[in-house]
Amino acid sequence: MKKIKSLGYEVIFDDELNELQSFLIDHDYSQLLILVDRNTNDLCLPQLQACIPDIVDYDIIEIDPGEENKNIDFCIGVWKTMLDFGADRKALMLNLGGGVVTDLGGFAAATFKRGIDFIHVPTTLLSQVDASVGGKTGIDLDHVKNIIGTFTQPQAVFISNRFLETLDDKQLRSGFAEVIKHGLIKDGSLFDKCLQIELPNLPSDLVYQSVAIKNEVITTDPFEKGLRKILNFGHTIGHAIEGYSLLHDQNPLLHGEAIAIGMICEGFISKKLNNFDDVELQKVVTYLMSIYPSYPILQSIYPQLIELMKNDKKNEDNKVGFALLRSIGVCDFNKFVDEDVIIESLDYYNDLIK
Repeated sequence: MKKIKSLGYEVIFDDELNELQSFLIDHDYSQLLILVDRNTNDLCLPQLQACIPDIVDYDIIEIDPGEENKNIDFCIGVWKTMLDFGADRKALMLNLGGGVVTDLGGFAAATFKRGIDFIHVPTTLLSQVDASVGGKTGIDLDHVKNIIGTFTQPQAVFISNRFLETLDDKQLRSGFAEVIKHGLIKDGSLFDKCLQIELPNLPSDLVYQSVAIKNEVITTDPFEKGLRKILNFGHTIGHAIEGYSLLHDQNPLLHGEAIAIGMICEGFISKKLNNFDDVELQKVVTYLMSIYPSYPILQSIYPQLIELMKNDKKNEDNKVGFALLRSIGVCDFNKFVDEDVIIESLDYYNDLIK
């Protein structure tokens, strides 16, 4: 078992979830509310229930899975259910699921009766290495990702590799995009390690190493005023593509699939504007394209994508903000990019997949 000290809480790596049992016994909460989606209700909840002490009573709140449901309407449903269960300010919310559950559940808890405690038990690779750590809660609005939210830290995060056994290869690849990103922005050795991995086989220490990198960044800059912005590499364009896909595609791109496209495009911009070496760019692009599916981006939707990017929370003075690579393992932030360069990067991606 390993632990990482974060912003006033611990990230606990414990496959058996014994530490979760101890946490629930040691803390005198009036009530335990467990937020799940349909998938984690079926695949993960039984394992969690086996770890809940007999003396702890709990109620279950279920939501529909999928990023398209991370919105105010579903959040209102969670709030109403919390009221129906008679939750008071000494209740605890346990978010059992992927990024949608941890983001929405954290936001619902952070705002219910001006805030109740919550913990995360992330069940996907994506939520373990990204969404569950750092204190960001949030929901989407009009397909703009995470535009409504708070910085509120959980009381603890409990990570068990056993939950990864419930994922299909597509979900694993989606989460793996964030691991790759952590290597690209902060640790070239992690990126080199990724190059040697054959999915779905993951080294046992991969999640720990990835979380440690993110934790180093967020503890330096808890409220995203500076360095933490490097975690957004690939996300300015990636979030726009993800939002468009959620609205228009019958089978929308997963988060990591969209972020992979964003990293290719923003890698190109890094070369053009931030002296990112062409050889390193080709290394990154070749690797990402070997893992993630192609997604043709019609020129006719460029204006819609640009509008989504303009609504991104990282922007300043109506300028679209980016994190750009200087080299593999080194990333700069607060790089503001003109529309013509963004369009050039989308053209670059389209040319690659022809």
